[in-house]
Amino acid sequence: MGDKTKIKKTTIMLFFITLLMFGFGYAMVPLYDVFCQITGLNGKTVNVVTETNEKRIVSDRIVRVQFDSNVNGDLPWRMKAKQVIMNVQPGKFYEATYTVENMYNGDVVGQAIPSVMPGEASLYFKKSECFCFVNQLLAAGETKEMVVRFEVDKDLPEDVDLLTLSYTFFRAKPDNS
Repeated sequence: MGDKTKIKKTTIMLFFITLLMFGFGYAMVPLYDVFCQITGLNGKTVNVVTETNEKRIVSDRIVRVQFDSNVNGDLPWRMKAKQVIMNVQPGKFYEATYTVENMYNGDVVGQAIPSVMPGEASLYFKKSECFCFVNQLLAAGETKEMVVRFEVDKDLPEDVDLLTLSYTFFRAKPDNS
């Protein structure tokens, strides 16, 4: 009888451990987002702006923005920035274009995840329009130009004169709406 009690206790303990592990795994994404927002690590950009008609004071300062593009190995796409480096004035809006091509013989949905480096600069990089806001569907063999409209905030620290905007496309589930 002692063995059945031990088996029952072990089974219950393993069930609760499994439940805790599942809960922890489920909570990791929101916890990670909060961690990145608090610390500014990982270059996650949270600033989304809309243009206003207000006149902004724009200095003569020039900041270089590099554009990097990556595709996760699971996604049969090719991606390239049309312009690798752009000189921008903080406080002004600019557009950058990426060319994305589906190399697969079927439709594929992808999601772009942005990152800005150095991490502290991500707080000053604002996007008003971006292909990363929604999933992108590319038909078999289709090539698309995707635009990001952005501004480097005029309050960017003076010691930062080079930013890297990097996008990585991942396979996404198709929207069934």
